[in-house]
Amino acid sequence: MNDISVIIPIYNEESNLDELYNRLEKSVLKVSSNYEILFINDGSIDNSLEKIKEFAGKNKNVRYLSFSRNFGHQIAISAGIDKCSGDTVIIIDGDLQDPPELIPDLYKKHKEGYNVVYAKRKTRKGENLFKKITAKFFYRILSKITSVNIPLDTGDFRLIDDKILKSLKLMPEKHKFIRGQISWLGFKQTFIEYDRDSRKHGETKFTYRKMMNFAIDGITSFSAFPLKIVTFLGFIVSLFSLIVILYAIYSRFILDRVITGWTSLIISTMFIGGVQLLSIGIIGEYISRINNEVKNRPLYIVEEDNIDMKL
Repeated sequence: MNDISVIIPIYNEESNLDELYNRLEKSVLKVSSNYEILFINDGSIDNSLEKIKEFAGKNKNVRYLSFSRNFGHQIAISAGIDKCSGDTVIIIDGDLQDPPELIPDLYKKHKEGYNVVYAKRKTRKGENLFKKITAKFFYRILSKITSVNIPLDTGDFRLIDDKILKSLKLMPEKHKFIRGQISWLGFKQTFIEYDRDSRKHGETKFTYRKMMNFAIDGITSFSAFPLKIVTFLGFIVSLFSLIVILYAIYSRFILDRVITGWTSLIISTMFIGGVQLLSIGIIGEYISRINNEVKNRPLYIVEEDNIDMKL
């Protein structure tokens, strides 16, 4: 058993790995000499895995786990949670935007009696205006529509203790939203603030499509609000249709006037059809997630690792 484990999901970060490893090692050694650095290679197609193996060959505290393909950032973190051996765990991305030098500060705060210490961003360097606005909008909307108090302006960069670690292992859902799960667990949580750096090398792997999927996972995992919207839209459309029907009956039998007009018919049909498609889509998202849970497939497939030989 180690005092501290550092989990790093890696996807095509070859250009960042040397600096990342050196900075991680220096930072972790300020906390304890009994540590492990656990790299999760999430199906990288560059030389990331070869780099990680070099580190493992030089340092017995470096462990790695390599997926058979790209399973996703949150699943890579989950694999690290499953396989790590530390009493205390640090989760940090491999792009160097989150500074490893913050690890001793996270650990110091943890020693004050906190089960979770997350890093809260004061600024986000190197990100375009659209991403900053959408991220800010998403976290604030999420905090409004969920019953879970998910901290604003935070990522997965955080420290968790063994109580949180054991509880996360009991949450087997396929569509992972780690920061939401940690918030849902409760316990004593606090934060430290920092300025997030821009990427040193390469381009972000978090595309807009992945951002959208991540947002959907977060919302559907912790809120039934979209389903409530469907119910509300159904009520509004039904009310609208009832009013139109009553007006048509009134016009025919009281005013003795028949309502004609291709435009009004098309507009009504398109409006009702659009609401129906939106409602079916939202319900379908939830059903799709239920379907994935029922399949009970493995969360990830490991192609190779050096974990057993390190135990």
